[in-house]
Amino acid sequence: MTAEIHPVPGVRLAAVEAGIKKAHRRDLVLLELAPGSRVAGVFTLNRFCAAPVQLAKAHLAANTPRYFLINTGYANAGTGEQGYRNALGTCALLAQAAGIDAEQVLPFSTGVIGEQFPMAAFERGIPMALAALADDQWAAAAEGIMTTDTRPKTATAQVLLSGGTVTLSGISKGAGMIKPNMATMLGFIATDAAVPQALLDRWMQQLADASFNRITIDGDTSTNDCCMLVATGQSGCEVADGSADAQLLYAALEQLMVSLAHQIVRDGEGATKFVEVRVEQAANAADARAVAETVAHSPLVKTALFASDPNWGRILAAVGRAPISALAVEKVNIWLGDVQIVADGGVAPGYREADGAAEMAKGDIVIRIDLGAGDGSSVLWTCDFSYDYVRINAEYRS
Repeated sequence: MTAEIHPVPGVRLAAVEAGIKKAHRRDLVLLELAPGSRVAGVFTLNRFCAAPVQLAKAHLAANTPRYFLINTGYANAGTGEQGYRNALGTCALLAQAAGIDAEQVLPFSTGVIGEQFPMAAFERGIPMALAALADDQWAAAAEGIMTTDTRPKTATAQVLLSGGTVTLSGISKGAGMIKPNMATMLGFIATDAAVPQALLDRWMQQLADASFNRITIDGDTSTNDCCMLVATGQSGCEVADGSADAQLLYAALEQLMVSLAHQIVRDGEGATKFVEVRVEQAANAADARAVAETVAHSPLVKTALFASDPNWGRILAAVGRAPISALAVEKVNIWLGDVQIVADGGVAPGYREADGAAEMAKGDIVIRIDLGAGDGSSVLWTCDFSYDYVRINAEYRS
């Protein structure tokens, strides 16, 4: 997390207390984009996608967005036709107040599923948010989109291109109901570079696959996940596809989004460990991903991580049940950090449990799995399961 976040020319933000679900907390966030800004997005693949997701996708496909309207407290998912009308209503309220078309508003929601919006809170909050817009409110906006997060998640950078310096800043939220399946959280990233729409669209999917689609807290894909990438063009630095500038900007965006993704994992509900699961020498990338996900989602592996218990049999069993077509168990090697725990499918010669326990006791842990089958590889980032994960989710609606 970055203490100071660079303002991005062409983006103004506000976070206000609208009283949507709880008093005395920022729960309504507004992002205003300069005219001519280009926007790309990825959205949850959950078939019960929320009303705001449906509406944001439709508005993005048909129009040039001018505002992102984000609320916490209620997800507006599983709310039927009334929920969709309410999402439309929030866009109409903002459009009327800002003097734009409702289709230029992209709505985003996070919170409890199955409950209808208190529309009066939006009627109160939208004028307040418009009046509070400023370019230096990134940190407030990051706080305003939190739900069970314990801290805001921000990242910022500046990159020197051939046409001058461009700025990148972003915020995200997420701590539970996190599984890679598009981009499992809410994320908003902006740059003042001028990026062609086709390139921005392609980058958005690639960047999501390299960052947010590689994280998992609990294996649950939310109904509301979205990630948006904005290029305002206000710097005047044109980025051409295939250019050196494009390579520099893409690398900076990837680093920024990976940072935001890692912050989500480190703030996972009840998490005490940050875990990288690295699968190498798989038959192909798909097999590597399947093995990594099986290990990263295993409750038994995750509880052993919490206990700092080097019960490597749980990791071995997860690898063995991964949904891949073939596995030569006699070729499998596994490491905890620098300690080899499995060699050729069995306990590694010279392995000592004290060494495994020392690795498991660390705050950052790497599980490396070599399948000895090819050149496919994959990396996922996850966390442990603690008592607090159960408590937080048991008390979520209270």
